Amino acid sequence: MQRLHHFLGLAVFSCLLAGSVPAQTAPPSSSSSGNRESRQEQQPSSSGRAHGAEAAGASITLETNEALFDLAVALNACGYDDDLAHSAPVRIQIRTEVEAAVEASAQARESRDALCGYMHEHELNERGRQVAQYVSLGLYLSPPPALSPTADQSEMPPDALQVVNILPRLRTFEQAAGLHAIWLKHRTDYEAMTAGIHDPLTRMFLGTNIYLHVPVSSYDGRQFTTVVEPMLAPAAPNARIYATDYVIVTSPNAAGDIRMEQVRHLYLHYLIEPLVYARATSMERISAILKPVARAPIDYIYRTDVVALLTECLIKAIEARIMDVGIPKPAKPTGTRARIDLARYDEEMGSYDRQAEAVRRKQVDLDMRQGWVLTDYFYGQMIEMEKDQVSLNDRMGEMVYGMDVGREQHHAEQIAFLPESSGGDSVRRVPRAPTGMMLAEKKLLEGDLDGATAIAQKALEDPAHKEDQDHAEAEFVLARVDLMQGDPASSMDGFNEVLKTSHVPRTTAWAHIYRGRLFDTKNPPERGSALSEYKAALAVPGVPVDARAAAEQGLKTPFTVPKTVHQEEDPIDPTGKAEKDAFRPEPEPTPAPQPKP
Repeated sequence: MQRLHHFLGLAVFSCLLAGSVPAQTAPPSSSSSGNRESRQEQQPSSSGRAHGAEAAGASITLETNEALFDLAVALNACGYDDDLAHSAPVRIQIRTEVEAAVEASAQARESRDALCGYMHEHELNERGRQVAQYVSLGLYLSPPPALSPTADQSEMPPDALQVVNILPRLRTFEQAAGLHAIWLKHRTDYEAMTAGIHDPLTRMFLGTNIYLHVPVSSYDGRQFTTVVEPMLAPAAPNARIYATDYVIVTSPNAAGDIRMEQVRHLYLHYLIEPLVYARATSMERISAILKPVARAPIDYIYRTDVVALLTECLIKAIEARIMDVGIPKPAKPTGTRARIDLARYDEEMGSYDRQAEAVRRKQVDLDMRQGWVLTDYFYGQMIEMEKDQVSLNDRMGEMVYGMDVGREQHHAEQIAFLPESSGGDSVRRVPRAPTGMMLAEKKLLEGDLDGATAIAQKALEDPAHKEDQDHAEAEFVLARVDLMQGDPASSMDGFNEVLKTSHVPRTTAWAHIYRGRLFDTKNPPERGSALSEYKAALAVPGVPVDARAAAEQGLKTPFTVPKTVHQEEDPIDPTGKAEKDAFRPEPEPTPAPQPKP
């Protein structure tokens, strides 16, 4: 009975953590990142943000980054010409201006040569990883003139550490070539590019949410960032996942478009991974599928981790269902002749559906041969989900527990995989294990409340963290753990402690919002106190857009907890038979025998 009460508490109070936030849209604007250094004189921000992509959910931003700009310019100055012909015109303009600055200064030429010498010494065989290591480094740097790491080296991605010693040379080159002045000169070009990307990016986010029936989420500790840098190749976006951070660096082409399918791919990871994590402990019975995958041309992690493989296959299936098939869709007739033309329209739609399905099936077959062996299974499941008009979250249990693993394993064994170089994922996961409060956030996301608590408690007990932000973040983690465990009183006290020590706008604002929700759900509700907390959240300097939306919603409508009842889960059946049977429709009742006349 105690376990049942625990699940009830987890279900009810986690709603306070995951209450939906209405979509918000806003025109692009620029702001600086709070933890970055700036020059002494007043000048535009080194890192611009277009706060409008947040319509798809919390913690989603569109940005530019001056430190990454400096590294991208350095790459171009040292012979990086990838996809130059298809790049935005500003790339060639900046290259020309940098070349002129180098030719006009002996110091600039010397610093460029030293920079290029370092890059030559640290060349990698794979071109994509050669550029990616500098992109990783750029994402962990403060703006010029400091250009210093924003994290301890133990917390930086390994590929960034491979080239971190380039920084003294980069600082010298940035000063000698006047890169900051060039950056300021082209700020309007960068802002125009982000403005042009903003609306289609937001439509993609919202369209993906609508297809999956995924509600707009509130803060769960994760962030999705799109960084625009036109000095890199448009054909090769850099996407990476580090613990709770999802980042893609992309470049517009000559027409101003970006590889939207690549951004969507990472966004699907962002949406789907929490749903998969919630069932990760129940996937041991699926691990048999890894045996035939051992010979597939995919990265090692997908050949050894069934959860990672399942996630990627599900994403491939979704992408096949929503892909642009390249066939014009018939227009539905309107006006006085609509009835007459309806039969013709139905015939044209039937032909379109058949052709579109053939294109999608061809893509699924390619994915399967590249090693994503569950794509076909999930493709069929997505068709059923569309028919039933249910959310991916509602369907996920049936997809996972209802899988006939033996059948899928046999299917995978029959696949003729393509050569080694043909399969791969465009998302690069940073292999380093997260540490500190980032690890605590990751464990909280995965439902490991004990693990998150242990890390947070350790941070609180460490005298070195007594006055720093880790103390506030540890209290923030523990307060949410209390909330998820059904202890609102302790949670309220915890958020109060957060407000005493936090200096981060996001943490401070969300602590107020959670307190407001707790006041709203008291018996009886304390609406006046709740309103005060929501107003306090809005008054936080630099309040993030997702927190602002949640606070404004709290002012309009009292927060309520959905009335749901969760029962204990049955033990996992390793054969999967019980789960499959549970999803089958009830059999028709057998008619009672009729008496003979």
